[in-house]
Amino acid sequence: MSEMSLKTLYTSIACNRTPGSLDWSDDGLIYFAANDVIAVFNPKFHGSVKIVRTLYGHKARVNTVCVVRNASQCHGGIHLATGSDDGTCILWNTSCEQASSAARFTLSGHLASVTTVEAFVDAANNLIVATGSVDSTIKLWHAGTEAEFVCSQTIDLLRSGLTFGMKLFSLAGSNATMLAYTTDTDTINLCVSQPELAGSPDEKFVQVEQLRGHTDWVRGISYTTLPDSDDCLLASASQDTFVRLWRISPRKSLTTQKPIEEIRLDEDITLEERTFTVRGKDGANYHYALSLESVLQGHEGWVYGVHFCTRDNQLSLLSSSIDKSLTVWTPSESGVWMESVRVGEVGGSSLGFYGGKFSPDGRSIIGHGFQGSFHLWHEDSHRPGLWNPGIIIGGHFGGVRDLAWDPTGGMFLVTVSADQTTRIHAPWRRDLEKQEGDYGQVETWHEIGRPQVHGYDMQCMTLLSRYRLASAAEEKIIRIFQAPSNFVQNFRALCRVTDDPEGDTIVEGNPMGASVPSLGLSNKAVYEVEQPEADNRHIKDMYPEHYFNPITMDTPPAEETLMQNTLWPEIQKLYGHGNELYSVAASSDGSLIASACRATSSDHAQILLWDTKSWRIVQQLAAHQLTVTQLCFAPNNRLLLAVSRDRTFSVFERDSDDFKLLMRSDKTKGVHTRIIWCCDWSHDSETFVTGSRDGKAVAWARLEAEGSGGSPGFTSNHVLELKNESITAVAFARRKLPDGRHLVAVGLEQGIIKLYALGQWDLLLNIDQSNAHHQTVKRLSFRPHVEDHQLASCGDDGLVRVYSIEHGIK
Repeated sequence: MSEMSLKTLYTSIACNRTPGSLDWSDDGLIYFAANDVIAVFNPKFHGSVKIVRTLYGHKARVNTVCVVRNASQCHGGIHLATGSDDGTCILWNTSCEQASSAARFTLSGHLASVTTVEAFVDAANNLIVATGSVDSTIKLWHAGTEAEFVCSQTIDLLRSGLTFGMKLFSLAGSNATMLAYTTDTDTINLCVSQPELAGSPDEKFVQVEQLRGHTDWVRGISYTTLPDSDDCLLASASQDTFVRLWRISPRKSLTTQKPIEEIRLDEDITLEERTFTVRGKDGANYHYALSLESVLQGHEGWVYGVHFCTRDNQLSLLSSSIDKSLTVWTPSESGVWMESVRVGEVGGSSLGFYGGKFSPDGRSIIGHGFQGSFHLWHEDSHRPGLWNPGIIIGGHFGGVRDLAWDPTGGMFLVTVSADQTTRIHAPWRRDLEKQEGDYGQVETWHEIGRPQVHGYDMQCMTLLSRYRLASAAEEKIIRIFQAPSNFVQNFRALCRVTDDPEGDTIVEGNPMGASVPSLGLSNKAVYEVEQPEADNRHIKDMYPEHYFNPITMDTPPAEETLMQNTLWPEIQKLYGHGNELYSVAASSDGSLIASACRATSSDHAQILLWDTKSWRIVQQLAAHQLTVTQLCFAPNNRLLLAVSRDRTFSVFERDSDDFKLLMRSDKTKGVHTRIIWCCDWSHDSETFVTGSRDGKAVAWARLEAEGSGGSPGFTSNHVLELKNESITAVAFARRKLPDGRHLVAVGLEQGIIKLYALGQWDLLLNIDQSNAHHQTVKRLSFRPHVEDHQLASCGDDGLVRVYSIEHGIK
């Protein structure tokens, strides 16, 4: 019997495009919303970064992530709260090693998406959870028993439908809990937990004040207690481009409302103080004063988020804006808040930052942008006040539709996505000191290149060689790209590649890089960096986000570098299809490309074969009536396999220079009764597998026809049937298992990946949705030229994963 174990080498995905989708925990880990899951990101993984796990429990996009502070003694060990478009909030115990056990409680009750979540441990060590939804309500939850959380109060927001920000905190003196929340208005609402009746243990949140002053929606709020004081500050970020700071101070006696300083900051801003009273648990009345502390002006666009941090008894505030900047504000000795650090100015980032957070120690900043990208900065330990960019993770923010390994040495993985990009993922190899004088080589995976940033959703791709790529988007053209010399040099340095004959040719005579015209779709080669004349601005100054600048990498590139400095020049366009491309494949020697487009007739369903030397169509293969969903050349380059929406597959065999139809399955009598989605060949070209919507994966083995001169064919000898499933991806391992059987990976529509030993389809390993995908698995491929089995997968959820699979024989 074979036993298999799994290790996830790499997980890649972008952050969701919602303002509250990231939080930095006191344990040093960053939790962020990634489609329907929560990704756990370690920013200090062996001198690099890595997504170390994903938490799956929601059934729709996660909108907000909130780390529970001071939760060690809290009910059930809750560390994280998340809200989703599925209308639920999930409370997680992230210390559970089993991802399936991490989701402790699911709070259901909202009628629409949960957009904001706040969790707080009050003075009595009780966990209070507040959830805001587009159903125009805020719900307050508390632990009813050890087994459930119950809704203790629903606040009806009436016409103010969207909750943008919420913050729960204690008021000094009374220890009453205050809820500050913002909606799609320009005010901040303040509610305080109060006994319903005198002496009653049950409490409800009652509105006591509103903070007015902003002139547009308030998108985010943050809270902190002032050092060496009972006063606290509330920061609010608004679409009016301002950040306002509000002070809440205990008072011994109630005073009438009056201005505390008749200083008119401008025509609309006057500093004033107002008071409110809270009844404490002891029955006494406690008084508090509200005042406007400061108005921070410096951003040029909407401010989406604010975050307080106290470091070395020094208070700082981080603001994030769509003006492409993150700003750190600190109070001077006189108490005036000033801008102390500004980072960002990300070239090409279309809508700036949705949010930003300080690290727990206040010495790092992370921001997440419109395209799901991350931007990380660390304060220089030797030069305080100087912030340097840090190594970061990257990922697709749309469904990933296809992938392929570098065929020469399996040194990198290329993926294409509905987010209109092609990306290259590779292991960054370097020496890391383990002990004094002892160095060992470590590797972490990163995105190292973005050959294509397109105007159409990407659909399929294939590699002709290590440095030559063919891709197709939802258009009628196949585009051919070749790596520029600057990419080759950086790839070699990051991945420590030495034996690279193809790269030597490129470095000697090919373009340095590529740029995209501001109104174009084709990457234009850049052979040398032109210098602007003394009196004239160069085009690269007018459109800096579209112009290439050569770079030398010793660490994986940041987002802005990927977007504009890692493009590959487009060397050819292939025209010939009448509809949008759907599938492409290349022969293992790179001499042929097979392609197919969307089709509703036999004419459009023809497969086109292209010669990669002349870039001309050399043959048209007819066998299907509807779209060919996948194409695959056998490793021996003599066989071509095609599967189709018409429920049939076909095999073409090369006879001298042409391919001829060897066999075609029968639509009415065939094994498959639904769309055949996927196929793959074994490494010895003797067996192939087809997978279909009816949950069947069929292995077809080579069969010699009887009699001399007969043509060989293929026959089905083993059928795997998974009831109520749809098989969407299959892949053969590059070599057999120790017991001589083929290893086959099968991907399902629900996101699960299963590993089988081919023969009787013995299940060896089941990779569940927490470790695989939570939406359709689009493509699987085993990495070539490695000693162990390494499997890459991609899916409609935007995830790209690379697994290491180890096996043992009993």
